[in-house]
Amino acid sequence: MEENREALLARIVIDPEIQGGRPVIRGTRVPVARIVGALSAGADFAEIREDYGLDDEDVRAALAYAAKAIEETEVHVLPAA
Repeated sequence: MEENREALLARIVIDPEIQGGRPVIRGTRVPVARIVGALSAGADFAEIREDYGLDDEDVRAALAYAAKAIEETEVHVLPAA
């Protein structure tokens, strides 16, 4: 499972010359956030493939990247007042 995740994450690139350094699918200018946003709005993999010229592994890569970003985010809960 971890090997698959790493293979998916290798599909994501961050380049200051592409989309202002936002994470995108390698070889495209499609931001990860756009894919995740489309999924959250109800789009399915087929719609994303058609709209952005991606494949299912690209969509999974966007989700893997989003999951990794959330995992790495530190949350500091403040005590209730």
